[in-house]
Amino acid sequence: MTALPSRALISRSAFEHNLGVVRAKTDSKIMAIIKADGYGHGAVRIAQWAWEDGVEWLGLAQLSEGVWLRRQHPHGRVFSWIYSPGTDFVTPIELGMDISIGADWAIDEIAAAAREVGQPVRVHIKVDTGMARGGFDLDRLPEVLPRFKALADEGIFELVGLWSHLACGDMPSTSNYTEVQVAKFEQARMAVRDAGITVQLHHLAASSGVMWHPQTHYDMVRPGIMLYGLSPNPAEAYAHELGLRAVMQVEADLILARDVPAGTGVTYGHTYVTDKPTRLAVVPVGYADGIIRSSSNKATVTHRGRRAPIRGVVCMDQFVIEAPGAQAGDTVVLFGDANDGHETAERWAEIAGSIDFEIVCKIGERIPRISVD
Repeated sequence: MTALPSRALISRSAFEHNLGVVRAKTDSKIMAIIKADGYGHGAVRIAQWAWEDGVEWLGLAQLSEGVWLRRQHPHGRVFSWIYSPGTDFVTPIELGMDISIGADWAIDEIAAAAREVGQPVRVHIKVDTGMARGGFDLDRLPEVLPRFKALADEGIFELVGLWSHLACGDMPSTSNYTEVQVAKFEQARMAVRDAGITVQLHHLAASSGVMWHPQTHYDMVRPGIMLYGLSPNPAEAYAHELGLRAVMQVEADLILARDVPAGTGVTYGHTYVTDKPTRLAVVPVGYADGIIRSSSNKATVTHRGRRAPIRGVVCMDQFVIEAPGAQAGDTVVLFGDANDGHETAERWAEIAGSIDFEIVCKIGERIPRISVD
């Protein structure tokens, strides 16, 4: 038992192991995706570990989080791709960040900011190969690429990369759409060459591409969820089957344990009623901490090496489990690594009708992250 009622243990050795899995899959450069505060693991922590393990590139979705990370972590390259009209582009340019451009208005605003700063901005041209979520359509490239070339010739843009994103990469057994996207990406590469533009990096693959589509690796890959020891799609393969180790283990210390008779209703609405004399215990985290309420009466935690089921609904700050022999102060593990015999974030996601990404990203700030090993 510690002085903290709950905590998320973040394992450096597991992170380094998962990075090794990436390197075993590809010889391409690696951009570690650490958006959303490192998928809830702590972006600065993960950035430092990645840098010390030889990863030069870091990816954070929102430009604002990229600026924040750049100020906290001065090493390597930081790449961001989400922002809105009227964004302050001067600051990320001054910080030497890499910025994606996939819209006409962004060309204008970012070029204006680069002129104001008086230094070229490092640009990655985004093309839409099938996500319908961002980037230039292929049929517009003959129109927009000359603008990029003119700005590069002027010394306003440094054209670093061409990139896109897979829509169905995590469905290798049920969809061949990745092949369609690869063909479109090849068309985009040819259009860039035909426009007289040379870029340093082509990148298309995220974790699913790293795992299942080697033809998408190109010059750089962008692993995200797999670095944290979770599967891009557990329906295809669970993390432990892919050789991954969970980086986050969420645990809490019981604050109360008590025996109740048969017929006892548990928490709001009495959605669970005991059918026999039962030992109940209270876990001091709830949906305000990111414990998904739809896991009520479904998920289990690990108590003294055994699975202990949630009884009743998950409340804002606490939930109740059935745990024979439990005592106040005992530690329970909500989820962690399957190899250690714990429930996993993947399993919580299945129970809650969600995905493992959401389970770890939603763990709230009241649960402190603690680096281990």
